[in-house]
Amino acid sequence: MGFYQRVAPAVITQELMSQFSLSAAALGNLSAYYFYAYVAMQLPTGVLADHWGPRRLLCAGALVAGLGSLLFGLAPSLAWAELGRLLVGGAVAVAWVALLKLAGHWFNARRFAAISGMGLLVGVIGAVTAGVPLRLMVDAFGWRPVMVASGVLTLALALAIWLVIRDDPGKRGWRSYAPQQAVGGPSHSILAGVGHIWRYPNTWLLFFASGGLVGPVLTFAGLWGVPYLSLRYGLGRAEAAFICSVLMIAWAVGGPIMGGLSDRIGKRKPLYLGGAVVVLLGWLVMIYLPGLPLGAFMAVSIVTGLATGVIILTFAWCKESVPAHLGGTVSGAANMGVMLGPTLLQPLVGWLLDLNWDGRMAHGARVYDLGAYQIGFIPMVAWILLGVVLVIMARESHCRQIV
Repeated sequence: MGFYQRVAPAVITQELMSQFSLSAAALGNLSAYYFYAYVAMQLPTGVLADHWGPRRLLCAGALVAGLGSLLFGLAPSLAWAELGRLLVGGAVAVAWVALLKLAGHWFNARRFAAISGMGLLVGVIGAVTAGVPLRLMVDAFGWRPVMVASGVLTLALALAIWLVIRDDPGKRGWRSYAPQQAVGGPSHSILAGVGHIWRYPNTWLLFFASGGLVGPVLTFAGLWGVPYLSLRYGLGRAEAAFICSVLMIAWAVGGPIMGGLSDRIGKRKPLYLGGAVVVLLGWLVMIYLPGLPLGAFMAVSIVTGLATGVIILTFAWCKESVPAHLGGTVSGAANMGVMLGPTLLQPLVGWLLDLNWDGRMAHGARVYDLGAYQIGFIPMVAWILLGVVLVIMARESHCRQIV
């Protein structure tokens, strides 16, 4: 549900721009309210996962996310819609870190990267439903009823979480895989734990590198890809949404593949670095290669999406780079870095589009030419390049705790 809400604005850009009279920058800002709250919640979520437990976090998050979705669907003005996105983003922010915390208790540490990849796969299934299926539902029922229905479904999910989830297998009478150091490690205050993780270079190197890899995917597939593809290839919105979904699916499939392969070879850095280079080349081709046929665009997007799956190694790599008892805290920090990419890039791309707008309008919404998009996407490519450099500087963990 968190991934679904993350990219849902991509297929209703025209409806939102017309409903609230938005420019590209304003639309990017509305979508990014999700990310503002999501990023702000990551460190508190990581600490709470360590000190409070994932079950209560997940249940409370689903409750607030459901209410936020209802508010977004019923919003009478832009300010209420922004508040709805803010509530959703802050609430679903607990999901990923709680999942990683649960994985650390329910599975052997050697499977952590693979299980994280499976979590990404399931999440992106939610994002795929925000592509063609969401577009078809919006065409049939309108965007407001669909968002309200999403809120009701999320409230039902909160009840299911409370009934089913348990923080540790021991509460079901099964073996726990919780690291002993995590259970009996040094006692740190919340602020001390947050500050401590940044003493390890891998934390901040991967913090910024992961944002550079994920940011372009969620900026493109999550907001600007549909209008860009509609313009470049003359596609309908459902067709353009399908191509964005293909990119997301490839990313989802790449996660468990890269996680499992890394666990098998016992290394993080070679896969991560190789994936980052492929991602850089892929986006350069997709955006700036003139005359690229639609079929070739889709092929490159699939390869790029698969390579982006290496970001799943961020969580295992960071977890192995700090003391075990800070696993939840560093997972929150790592996820904060991942989401920093779309948080900054979505409104930044919109701002650059507005700067290069030639004044054309269609159905009450601004229309941008191909040159404007090529300028607008420059920050995406620049951040990926920075990510490649940062990964080169990171220390290999060899899939084991190095501190």
